[in-house]
Amino acid sequence: MILAALSISAMSYLAQDCPDHAAEVDSRGDRAMGFDHTRTAHHFLLAEDGGMIDASANDATDTASRDQIRMHLRHIAAMFTEGNFSIPMFIHDQVPPGVETMKQAGSRIVYTFEETPRGARVRLRAADAEAAAAVREFLRFQIDDHRTGDPK
Repeated sequence: MILAALSISAMSYLAQDCPDHAAEVDSRGDRAMGFDHTRTAHHFLLAEDGGMIDASANDATDTASRDQIRMHLRHIAAMFTEGNFSIPMFIHDQVPPGVETMKQAGSRIVYTFEETPRGARVRLRAADAEAAAAVREFLRFQIDDHRTGDPK
């Protein structure tokens, strides 16, 4: 039990405080998502039934980033629906917490894509408490590793 707590603390330190880790996540994220993290805002929001992934261009006139966000998040919604979490696994260089349970949940989690004025979002809605907890665990990891500062 103590070792598990130390491992979680060490991972949290790496994700939040290690400049090399942060730079690697940003670099892999830019490649995988197709848009520049410095020109966009990425948010991971929690809800009782799961949560939301939201991305938007910082500049309302940056239609290239807006369009790339939309393409990426449409792709993410389709991949997650199929149980494919390879993009977050590539970006973070590990299997994010919650992913295995999200895969097992299958259709008990619905991934809904929608456009926003500056980008898009994917809503993750779970049909039961176990699946919702896995989604929130996944999103909390994203908040930490992407350093978004969103409420956890």
